[in-house]
Amino acid sequence: MLLFVKEDGYAVLTTAGYIACAVLVLLIMVIAALLFQPKGTVKPHWRAKKLVFSAVSLALAFVLSYIQPYKLPWGGSVTLFSMLFICLIGNWYGLRTGLTVAFTYSILQFIQGGGTYILTPLQVCCDYFFAFTALGFSGAFSGKKHGLIKGYLLGIFLRGLFHTIGGYLYWMEYMPDNFPKSLTAVYPIVYNYSYILIEGAATLLVLCIPAVKSALNRIKQMTAE
Repeated sequence: MLLFVKEDGYAVLTTAGYIACAVLVLLIMVIAALLFQPKGTVKPHWRAKKLVFSAVSLALAFVLSYIQPYKLPWGGSVTLFSMLFICLIGNWYGLRTGLTVAFTYSILQFIQGGGTYILTPLQVCCDYFFAFTALGFSGAFSGKKHGLIKGYLLGIFLRGLFHTIGGYLYWMEYMPDNFPKSLTAVYPIVYNYSYILIEGAATLLVLCIPAVKSALNRIKQMTAE
């Protein structure tokens, strides 16, 4: 059973490949729900409430990632706050849960856009698995003052870092002719952080709205175990 086929120099997911990725997503969620337990207790780490809130936030992030007001020609786009919903999970439940859900999200992103941009395993990791899983590092500031904003900034910075590494390794040849030659060395940084920072700035502005702040605080209280 083939998971990939070669087309125009790229590896492209087959139907079986997409099904395998979907099954992998489900397995990760099930394994996380069954096995992640705090030390010294038999109570499942992923209680029903946590699983529901995480799944809903993950689904919202994935749906909103399709709403792209601005899209770059060689991948990358400004979405409707999709990164925020992954970072929220880390803020609610901490680093371990944040990274687990973010890794699941990276597989969904790979399914969404990876089927036409597969060059090497490392390229796929930089563009998808490492980059989107990095959003889960938002959990590093869970429970701290201004933890959501700090975690969000850390998550999007790390996401951009992995995209940039992939850019240097694999995508330099796609630099447009009109890009200043004197700035060639920073092209992947400019390219990848342009859309990430635009969405990041818009998200931070929304988070500063009192009504949004109040709503997110209430939701965080609801997620508390």
